[in-house]
Amino acid sequence: METNLNTLSRRDFLRQSSLATAGLVAASPLTTLAAPMAKRKVAMVGTGHRGTSMWGTPVVREFADIIEFVGLCDKNIGRAETAKKMLGVSCATYTDFEKMMQETKPDLLIVTTVDATHDEFIIKGMEMGADIITEKPMTTDETKCRAILDAEKRTGKKVTVTFNYRYSPHRQKIYELLREGAIGKITSVDFHWYLDTRHGADYFRRWHRLRENSGSLWVHKASHHFDLLNWWLESEPESVYAQGALENYGKNGPFRSTNCRACPHKSDCNYYWDITKDKRLTALYVDNEKYDGYHRDGCVFKEDINIFDKMAATIHYANGVNVSYSLTTYSPYEGYRIAFNGTKGRLEAWIKESGKMTIEPYDELMLSKNFGEVEYIKVPQAEGHGGGDARLRDKIFRNPGAKDTFRQAAGSRDGAMAILVGIGARKSIQTGQPVRIEDLTGLKPLAVKS
Repeated sequence: METNLNTLSRRDFLRQSSLATAGLVAASPLTTLAAPMAKRKVAMVGTGHRGTSMWGTPVVREFADIIEFVGLCDKNIGRAETAKKMLGVSCATYTDFEKMMQETKPDLLIVTTVDATHDEFIIKGMEMGADIITEKPMTTDETKCRAILDAEKRTGKKVTVTFNYRYSPHRQKIYELLREGAIGKITSVDFHWYLDTRHGADYFRRWHRLRENSGSLWVHKASHHFDLLNWWLESEPESVYAQGALENYGKNGPFRSTNCRACPHKSDCNYYWDITKDKRLTALYVDNEKYDGYHRDGCVFKEDINIFDKMAATIHYANGVNVSYSLTTYSPYEGYRIAFNGTKGRLEAWIKESGKMTIEPYDELMLSKNFGEVEYIKVPQAEGHGGGDARLRDKIFRNPGAKDTFRQAAGSRDGAMAILVGIGARKSIQTGQPVRIEDLTGLKPLAVKS
């Protein structure tokens, strides 16, 4: 109907103008863009040092505008409450995982519990509607691995495995050089990792010392390294033959106690460590021992230690590359040496992370051509596992849809192939025979990942 402005009353004019304006606003795409987006709801199970320091405090600090913690769960209620204070959040705390999932209905579940329990929370979390962010290792044996893969397919949810090493600048540079064909076709790799007498010993103080908790360092620690190999080579492992022993820690010690604070041998033990000098660890663990009796400063010479402290393996890849790998847990310094041999040259690095060696403000790669010059490439260092932590978190929370130029995002298959090398290595030590990766879960290794 046509409106006559000469006869329209002031009240009618204002009313019709308001309605028209409201219609324009409702239809405006600018208004839609400006509307506040709902924050993604995040819950965490396992509120120890790793969970709170990597996936707690920094996530709140960096992504408070787009995520909201809605629940924290731990079997130790004191630790869950301590984590809540550390994060500065107002969410509920739980010891009952399913209750947390039912009441908070998170979009994302962060799993940072004892390794051997990852599968329980990953699977139940997906079944209860959440996508999963899990610390490495994804799990600790082949049966649990297969169950996770089946659950992901069944539920339609997604598992992200947090391989932060992929995101550090110097490891990315290695990936780029290999992809560019800097050494031609890769034929073999020498990879040797050294844990020092501070960091290495720490695995034998904690719950990791028991194979039934961690799957041994073949799985808990070395899965990091195997994932790097899988990523750098863009192929998957076909078989592994391994050896290992416990020769320094555990029953090999000259004396022992329950934990460092209670030890009568403090003045004689090179591994004595005073946890009370670390306020964060004291708050998380010492102050909450009364709930579960867990000693974060356990004795490195306890006789129940049943993981290896020296390990070596030969790994054959589906694309024909052979790898010589070793892990030592009582070195005077921390870091690794790696060399890629190719038909046109060799790419190598000696990365020093801590200890008695001088630490430079950069990581150096050496590229040697078979019939050419040697080039030294310096990559600036950064905080947080070589700069990988912040970049990984940004990809997961801020820019999950960003182009993955260097294929750094890792899913459940990546998580599986990383742990299956270590699981196969354990079995190889038991049998004295090589283990085929395909025989563990039925996953057929890919020669070239596309």
